[in-house]
Amino acid sequence: QVQLAESGGGLVQAGGSLRLSCAASGRTFSVYRWGWFRQAPGKGRLFVAALGRSGGATYYGDSVKGRFTISRDSALNTVYLQMNGLKPEETAVYYCAADQTYGANWSMDVEYDYWGQGTQVTVSS
Repeated sequence: QVQLAESGGGLVQAGGSLRLSCAASGRTFSVYRWGWFRQAPGKGRLFVAALGRSGGATYYGDSVKGRFTISRDSALNTVYLQMNGLKPEETAVYYCAADQTYGANWSMDVEYDYWGQGTQVTVSS
């Protein structure tokens, strides 16, 4: 079992930056892939970024490429999402996720097995 806890959300102006953190615990050695998703009220959960367990492979949603960066500090057992140039439409609850069963599609939420509670990111106009 893997437990995830997001933090770092908050209120920022458009164009601003935030760094989200995901503290992982439990059987994290068995995780193949780490991911970030976001969900706005009344909408589905959308893929943001993913990171392979080795830290060498990354994958990003088209809308965030060039602005967001996913990374992991293995010593701290923490996954990060650096978000730059934030846009109002990116206001959402951001979730950290872990894939323990090696899902084929990095961008599909159903492929991930564990989820954090989410952290709110609000981008003002």
